[in-house]
Amino acid sequence: MSGDYQLVQLANGEKTLFSAGYGEKLHPGLGPQAEADLLYVRQLQIRDRLASGVGEFVIWDIGLGAAANALAALRATRDIPGQLRLVSFDNTAEPLEFARQNSAALCYLDGYEEQIASLLRDRRVVFQNGKLAVIWEFHLGDFPALLPNLKFKTQNSKLPPAPHAIFYDAFSPAKNPAMWTLPVFENLFRALDPARPCALTTYSRSTLLRASLLLAGFYVGVGHATGMKEETTVAANTPALLAEPLNARWLERALRSDSAEPLREPVYRREKLSATALEKLRAHPQFNHIRPETAGI
Repeated sequence: MSGDYQLVQLANGEKTLFSAGYGEKLHPGLGPQAEADLLYVRQLQIRDRLASGVGEFVIWDIGLGAAANALAALRATRDIPGQLRLVSFDNTAEPLEFARQNSAALCYLDGYEEQIASLLRDRRVVFQNGKLAVIWEFHLGDFPALLPNLKFKTQNSKLPPAPHAIFYDAFSPAKNPAMWTLPVFENLFRALDPARPCALTTYSRSTLLRASLLLAGFYVGVGHATGMKEETTVAANTPALLAEPLNARWLERALRSDSAEPLREPVYRREKLSATALEKLRAHPQFNHIRPETAGI
């Protein structure tokens, strides 16, 4: 291990991981267990959607990290009969290995030590989680490079099925811009099954992110507050999964923002929304009923 990760204590007393390489904490607001449950599991209504569905429910866990989000989903669904496939992605196993070695301090791993060890060793583990049958996969590699090769209309069982829910938990755009470009979100949207309702959530509320998701084809809404964030972001391939869609007032703020233009390359920079991007946003089904003069643009 490179020694990039270390344990730190948050203001509320919870322990989490700090990455020296990125200069950022994982789950810096409420801590791993509470933040993962609130932001990812509850916000995407994982319990209700899993319980009401038929067949296998698929979660893409993009940014496995130290597995707080995946384990929050597993804990929340133990009592639900059904089938869950967790498909985790990350370019390193180091934070998960570090968390496993420090599980006494990071109590959210309790009860899943064997599954994590198998996941690290074999990149796949199948187990019974209470009433829930689980397949947990770990795709180790560069997600933006991997994503265009995920073709879901094949019979290759090694490729993950399209998701019902997406946990998007990469380091911030300023520190990890490769994970927040418009091409990444365009490829992610193409990977969805149009006939399978899917919702994504992430901790960021940035205008740049929301514009990128919209231009990639998603419908986008306001997400719940969590920790240090007054808002987060929810996106979906159907407006039915959004409780509070972005509206004309957001479009006005986006036009005034000095950081709204999507990243097209993995280099972070701040730019105002271009005329081309604005025209495409106006044409999005979420906004195409809004007249320019009504939106102040």
